Amino acid sequence: MSAAALPAVAALPLLAGPRLRLRQLQAADLPALFAVFSDPAVMRYWSHPPFATPDDARWYLADIEAGRVNRTLWQWGIARNEDDTVIGTVTVYAVDAGNRRAEIGYALGSAHWRRGYAEEALRTVLAHAFGPLGLARIEADIDPRNGPSCRLVEKLGFRCEGLLRERWYVGGEFAHSALYGLLAREFAGGASG
Repeated sequence: MSAAALPAVAALPLLAGPRLRLRQLQAADLPALFAVFSDPAVMRYWSHPPFATPDDARWYLADIEAGRVNRTLWQWGIARNEDDTVIGTVTVYAVDAGNRRAEIGYALGSAHWRRGYAEEALRTVLAHAFGPLGLARIEADIDPRNGPSCRLVEKLGFRCEGLLRERWYVGGEFAHSALYGLLAREFAGGASG
């Protein structure tokens, strides 16, 4: 890996889990992206407001593709194996390759919550990040009011390392950031916990 970014790829690698596959997003996924990122419940603790129009999803997909091409982020669609329907996304971004560190982000459509999909997607991408990508540390920035997300990363071995007060201003309110970190040696691979 270069000192500046993720490795160059013609397409994102397909990452497979028991029920899900993480795959490159495409134009056919625009309605699914809009459904996820326009849902106020999903976006409640996000760093920007919900999408207002389908054009927002089109712009977002173009931004995701530019990040892949420019090697600044890899954002996979989380698709169910049974029908290849995208139900969310998981992202490796803010890569500091010289220090073998990156951040992770994820969003899952609210109709798919409480089924273990987010945990499976995160385990799959973390195995890739700590394995083939050779990263040593992954960080997550979570609004501390988002209890389910905090519990999920803690279940995966992340530790809360600090709190940044009033870090984001979204939807007319300030929000704090709980900063979590996970080291490669602490990650229990594919084991469920």
